[in-house]
Amino acid sequence: MQDGTLLAAVDLGSNSFRLEIGRFEHGHIERIEYFKETVRQGAGLDEDKNLTPESMQRGWDCLARFAERLAGFPREQVRAVATQTLREARNREDFIARGNQILGYPIDIVSGPEEARLIYQGVARLLPQSDERRLVVDIGGRSTELILGKQFTPSHVASFRVGSVAWSSRYFPQGQFTERAFESAEIAAKAVLDEALDVYQRKTWDVAYGSSGTVGAVGEVLLAAGGAEGRISRAGLDWLLEQLLTARSADRVRLPGLKDDRRAVIGGGISVLRAIFSLLDIEEMQVAQGALRQGALYDLLDREQPQTDLRSSTVRGLMQRFAVDELQAQRVAKLASELFLHAAPAGNERAARKLDWAARLHEIGARISHSGYQRHGAYILDHTDAAGFALPELHHLSQLVLAHRGKVHKLEVDLDDPQFALQLMCLRTAVALCHARREPDTEGFSLSFDAGRCVVRSREGWSSSYPQSAHLLHEESYCWQKTPWEFVTELR
Repeated sequence: MQDGTLLAAVDLGSNSFRLEIGRFEHGHIERIEYFKETVRQGAGLDEDKNLTPESMQRGWDCLARFAERLAGFPREQVRAVATQTLREARNREDFIARGNQILGYPIDIVSGPEEARLIYQGVARLLPQSDERRLVVDIGGRSTELILGKQFTPSHVASFRVGSVAWSSRYFPQGQFTERAFESAEIAAKAVLDEALDVYQRKTWDVAYGSSGTVGAVGEVLLAAGGAEGRISRAGLDWLLEQLLTARSADRVRLPGLKDDRRAVIGGGISVLRAIFSLLDIEEMQVAQGALRQGALYDLLDREQPQTDLRSSTVRGLMQRFAVDELQAQRVAKLASELFLHAAPAGNERAARKLDWAARLHEIGARISHSGYQRHGAYILDHTDAAGFALPELHHLSQLVLAHRGKVHKLEVDLDDPQFALQLMCLRTAVALCHARREPDTEGFSLSFDAGRCVVRSREGWSSSYPQSAHLLHEESYCWQKTPWEFVTELR
């Protein structure tokens, strides 16, 4: 990436939406602009886990303002990620579909472990280089992430469903602060976080860092009260709890350094933070400057080239884990990608890379059962934690894996998308040509795609030399019947 390139990250958090714009210079990203709006989507989930119309509109209105600033940014220079609230919301597709249109860029819902990985990247990139073992804590609106790592590499990541918005709504519903309410909130937080003790115990890290919302707010309050800059101690948390109990309600809290938009959720945030200090035996925590949005910015750099894209190594790891036939996977992936790049319009290299990953994983379910292995493979991809991948990306791969065999019209996949249809046709064609599990003879073979019609052609005599391959491709024509697309064979 050239020096001077502008990059942008949009963080759709449960409490706030944030936009960070940075300039890439000499291997680092320098902040140019930062925008934050308190949207409180996490408080907009009803009893059925649906976002209310009002909370969705608040989010869309914020995205419209972000979109105005992002106008003109190339798609590959913007990353928008959504976290726990949209992971939980049953009507998230409604919000995302409209949000994509308003923002002008795709919004990726990331898994909890992937959110934790991005948080660690953001924190680590803004810390001095060191061999210290780090514990990173990020208390968000509806989830809390814990990460162990060293330098730029996380070793353990975890996400827990406990956060400042959720705990404030549950244990301080009218904003009333009592000793009993705080005690109940801390006990409940410890119950959720208790499993972290197995991995994140005190002997596994040297320095504890806190990232983003709650930790940043507490750090500001303690600094204004005369504490050390960028430090949170147990004594400081005890003092802050006493201030909240003295105020007796959130709307009466008046503390230097506490911003108005943080007052409504400070009770829940303090409860979770105190629970973490107690559970993990933390005496002091340092306030980190980096967060999820910085991690998303640096992730854009890694995604730029296939050799640095974490998703490629994740795919290799999944292949090893599920004992995929590596040579066959490579054959299918190479051919499918070549067919796609020849048939697709220019500028579809990223789509070709995703097709390559799907092809390498198309037999991932075979270790479970060869019968219907494509369904097992799709299930694995829809339910695995895959570093570097957003949930929609994994689902896209799962749909290609699911539909790489069988009659297409019987499958519940998105056939309205022409790019997906072409990816699938190329994958299915490659699987057919590689059916003998050896390098296929594709000299003079081509695949074209235009106006909803896919045509495969061969050189003279190819069909008689490879009758089984020709038969499979002729059968493919029938598999695409009753779909919006036509698959035509002109084999000689």
